[in-house]
Amino acid sequence: MDGTEAPSTGRYRAFISYSHRDDRFADRLHRRLEHYSLPRRLGRRGRLTLIFKDREELPAGGDLSSLVQAALQDSECLIVLCSPDAAASPWVAREIETFRRLHPDRPILAALVRGSPAEAFPAALLSGGVEPLAADFRPEGDGERLAFLKLAAGLAGVGVDQLVQRDAQRRIQRVMTVTAAALAAMLVMALMTFMAIQARAEAERQRSKAEGLVEFMLTDLRDRLRGVGRLAVLDSVNQQVLDYYSDQDLKRLPPASLERRAMLLQAMGEDASKRGALDVAGPLFREARRITAALTAADPANSDHLWTHAQSEFWIGFVAFKAGDAPAARAGFLEYHRLARGLVAMEPGNRRFLKEMGYAEVNLCTLAIELEKDAAKALPSCQAGLEVMSRLSAQAPTDNRLTLNLANQHAWLALAHELDGNGPATRAALLDQGRLLDGLLKREPQNAEFQENWVGNQRALSRGAFRRGDLGEARRRMQACINGLERLTAQDPENRTWKDQLENARRSMGLIEAAGTGDKVK
Repeated sequence: MDGTEAPSTGRYRAFISYSHRDDRFADRLHRRLEHYSLPRRLGRRGRLTLIFKDREELPAGGDLSSLVQAALQDSECLIVLCSPDAAASPWVAREIETFRRLHPDRPILAALVRGSPAEAFPAALLSGGVEPLAADFRPEGDGERLAFLKLAAGLAGVGVDQLVQRDAQRRIQRVMTVTAAALAAMLVMALMTFMAIQARAEAERQRSKAEGLVEFMLTDLRDRLRGVGRLAVLDSVNQQVLDYYSDQDLKRLPPASLERRAMLLQAMGEDASKRGALDVAGPLFREARRITAALTAADPANSDHLWTHAQSEFWIGFVAFKAGDAPAARAGFLEYHRLARGLVAMEPGNRRFLKEMGYAEVNLCTLAIELEKDAAKALPSCQAGLEVMSRLSAQAPTDNRLTLNLANQHAWLALAHELDGNGPATRAALLDQGRLLDGLLKREPQNAEFQENWVGNQRALSRGAFRRGDLGEARRRMQACINGLERLTAQDPENRTWKDQLENARRSMGLIEAAGTGDKVK
């Protein structure tokens, strides 16, 4: 080759390079890309066909087949599915190198499927100077829907925001239409018994559509609607879906639909609990548990069913906890703990399941501190949760969410030590929490959640210093707390919680100052 781009017919829009361990994901992505219709208003028409995926197995040390070579030459773009297996695959590396050699000016899009970028990106991909991440399909990354739209935008040559906005608008319209049609079908079944068979078939078709669309609305779209003031739409559709699902025969629904229904009910219950509507959330969570218990009983070796059932048990315990019912909360949290332990036993290296184990320990720790006031129960659970979160954070030191969870676990351990009357251990745990929060704020100084946790840490350290009689540290920590709360309230003047905390911090500073002068504070 002389360095110029190889002649190409442009037969394929893209070539998907992947490890065969990611074959199921590659199949699903291939189908979605080839069936994705581009919005006409963007000046693009038709679908993203053709996408080349299939390739023969190559012997170790062998060359790329002539079929693969030809497909690479006739592709406008290369999509690399990045995972630890892809990073170790010699064939993925050769396909990247061959595409670069044939088409040095054509784009390569990296899609992170599994693992961290450090362990998932093939060396051949990183060595060419390409932007290392186009789309992150992991739940903690972009998520499947946004990552897919990023890839589609890259292939079509349009802005991803344009596709996201169009996708959101289209789905809002469809979910309202489909939900209305489903309710109409139910009315027809009730009033027109002579058309029962036809109406039942139509209702089943509409049910399938409604489930998929509402699931999207309650996951990917929910945060976007909150930002543009569409919460009323969510509340209305949530109630319609709840009415639609009530009193259905579980035996007539396939397992996938049952699990989806349970996850929707959990999401709706979570929304209700955040609004303080525990009377609404409780029935939703109980219905979700009825479904997930049936799924788990039918297929106890299915880790997905077991994970979903664990969430149901957690939420049942959570509602009891919020209601101040310590025995019921402990029963729910212990069952969640048992299920999380079962998940870890199934897949000991699964970080998602290890997180559940850590959360289960945190729940028991919190319950023992806040409702049971029992240090003997709190300390073992707090320490066990800290050990799990420490192990997970050590595996992913740049994961800010894991670091925050670890910091919060130090805070709970401090409260357990305080309940036990161990002042030095309380202070040591709070200092460990503070160091972790300092590190997070260095990475993201404007993150309000990190700031709020840091303010709470300074307040707790100030209280401890005051009890020890160290008024200098108490004053310094409380002033840091006040400064932090002033910054937060400046960012969001409407946040009543932060305003109340600021007023309380200023009153605490008055007590500290009075203690230093011997004055009494009214």
